[in-house]
Amino acid sequence: MNAPAKIQDSSTRITIGHSACPHDCPSTCALDVEVLDGNRIGRVHGAKDNSYTAGVICAKVARYAERIHHPDRLLKPLIRSGAKGEGAWKEASWEAALDLVAEKFTAAEEKHGSETVWPYFYAGTMGLVQRDSIERLRHAKKYSGFFDTICTNLAWTGWVMGAGRLAGADPREMAVSDCVVIWGTNAVVTQVNVMTHAVKARKERGAKIVVIDVYDNATMKQADLGLVLKPGTDGALACAAMHVLFRDGLADRAYLEKYTDDPHGLEAHLKTRTPEWASAITGLSVDEIEAFAHLVGATKKTFFRLGYGFARQRNGSVNMHAALSLATVTGCWQYEGGGAFHSNSGILKLDNGLLKGAKLRDPRIRYLDQSRIGAVLTGASDALYGGPPVTAMLIQNTNPANVAPEQRLVKQGFLRDDLFICVHEQFMTDTAKLADVVLPATMFLEHDDIYKGGGNQHVTLGPKLIDPPEGPRTNLYVIEELAKRLGVSDRPGFGMTEREHIDHLLASRNLGTFDTFCEERWADLQPPFDEAHFISGFGHPDGKFRFRPDWTGTPAPGKPPKSMGTQGNWAALPEFPDHVELIEVADPEHPFRLATSPARSFLNSSFTETPGSQKREVRPELRLHPDDAAELGIADGDRVEIGNARGEVVIHAKLFDGLRRGVVIAEGIWPNSAHERGEGINVLTGSDAGPPYGGAAFHDTKVWLRKAA
Repeated sequence: MNAPAKIQDSSTRITIGHSACPHDCPSTCALDVEVLDGNRIGRVHGAKDNSYTAGVICAKVARYAERIHHPDRLLKPLIRSGAKGEGAWKEASWEAALDLVAEKFTAAEEKHGSETVWPYFYAGTMGLVQRDSIERLRHAKKYSGFFDTICTNLAWTGWVMGAGRLAGADPREMAVSDCVVIWGTNAVVTQVNVMTHAVKARKERGAKIVVIDVYDNATMKQADLGLVLKPGTDGALACAAMHVLFRDGLADRAYLEKYTDDPHGLEAHLKTRTPEWASAITGLSVDEIEAFAHLVGATKKTFFRLGYGFARQRNGSVNMHAALSLATVTGCWQYEGGGAFHSNSGILKLDNGLLKGAKLRDPRIRYLDQSRIGAVLTGASDALYGGPPVTAMLIQNTNPANVAPEQRLVKQGFLRDDLFICVHEQFMTDTAKLADVVLPATMFLEHDDIYKGGGNQHVTLGPKLIDPPEGPRTNLYVIEELAKRLGVSDRPGFGMTEREHIDHLLASRNLGTFDTFCEERWADLQPPFDEAHFISGFGHPDGKFRFRPDWTGTPAPGKPPKSMGTQGNWAALPEFPDHVELIEVADPEHPFRLATSPARSFLNSSFTETPGSQKREVRPELRLHPDDAAELGIADGDRVEIGNARGEVVIHAKLFDGLRRGVVIAEGIWPNSAHERGEGINVLTGSDAGPPYGGAAFHDTKVWLRKAA
């Protein structure tokens, strides 16, 4: 049972336990955890014998003891005793708190029907059992569905429109590449293992590293060629690079004839997409575009590592499809160390139907858009799809009052007197502060779970290593107890322990049992080369890559169910890869474009409470070009006000010449209380659904900027 190896020192008994990082990061690192005296942890290390983690993890997870043993952890159930958001609470027993939740859910359902209850969750844990069991309760009770658009939808749709399935070249092949293109992801900050393999290729093979992003971030500082472009213009860069490849004989025409749908139509379309055309759109020089195109065109073993960041625009699906099309025009898929990768989520295929209660789902029940929570809770008819208002919520693994777009609408909705909210959390987050009931949650080392690595190819076990403090309970416990009180505990999937669910998931891929997996720790499910590189055909019925995507057809996993209706505007999307100005283009009233990029020491709204992360990040800041600052009379460190029609935020200026003029960057999602007026950066971001199937555009915001009074 996980048989930790024993290591002794003179004062403390230390054992090494094995787990997986549970946080919302594609790396899903395999971990070696120091367990001290049986029930506390010390340092956390990356597993050296895991071929993707390769012994390297981010600093924030290495310091996880700061988080799991934090003095401010929630330890007792709390029931609101004053006005919403006032901060007055009374302690309660678990039985009393859960009885109240069930009573309120039942009363809401009796008044408005089952769809009035909206279980809301996301990726605060990526553990399949603890994250996804809420879906089983949803379907058993016919509560409103949950369309998870806040992270992956735009990116996955763009990828699958071209490749036909959500898979790609083995990401470990970056280590044997001759050129690694890291596009739209600050990997040093968000996916450190990408850099492990890319830097290995440079050290051992002399490989070039290209980084494409909207500012000179930590990853770009590692690059041999860094391309800083304007937000939302990645499609223009990709098109101009493809233009150069066709023009200069660097396109692999034999490959294109065999593996793609319309290379001749693409070439004709790109005739006018010149480097000069793209330069005016992206802010890059013609020479930069030409150099990039020639590098990837002449280097057959080029690996395109395509991230999420550049897809978090209203034209994000088009950007992803265009970048993927560029990789295909080079023919790099044919070579080990070449090809492209975004996510392996499509290869892992654990059967989660019982866990999520798939057979209990009623297709007539509406789905509500996660990203449009503000519109949903304030009663927008188009967001409610003709159904009743949402009057009761259970929230697990997410902090929408801080991380969701259009924060003022979100808060307005949360403060409704007729809305009952139960939040199951580890800390008193911005969302928990607005709840009616707050339940304390365990952390990943305090319960059993299993994890899938979207950024790699591993399924990794995360067994319980220490006991939680007295008070916190697992997500599964909350779901099971509510199911009993709500009369559905006899439905399939309920009444099972974490380990029983894990056994069922493993059996679906013939991977053994929880007990045997404790010894193996992970399973490598990477497909063979020909499958991963689409040598045996892309995922469309004819095996061809689609330069001409059917935007009205079957998209990536995450397509809204029919009951939700259609999203976006298909007519606005291009026939071939292109730049489309669906973005919030700067205008005289809003001359700046804002991107809300991740901070190194935070992960969404997690780790904002740990001392190490707070010390590194210091305070919320806005990166601003010195020439723009000079025009506005702003000095480094000044308080500035940034705003648009959705609201305004006060933040401190940080002068920085590593971005284009007219672009500003706010790193990290700070707690709302860290900002001067108690409102965070997502006051400014929009929640309108990006075409064709929805998705949040966090890096696509036009704003005005001035020195604060």
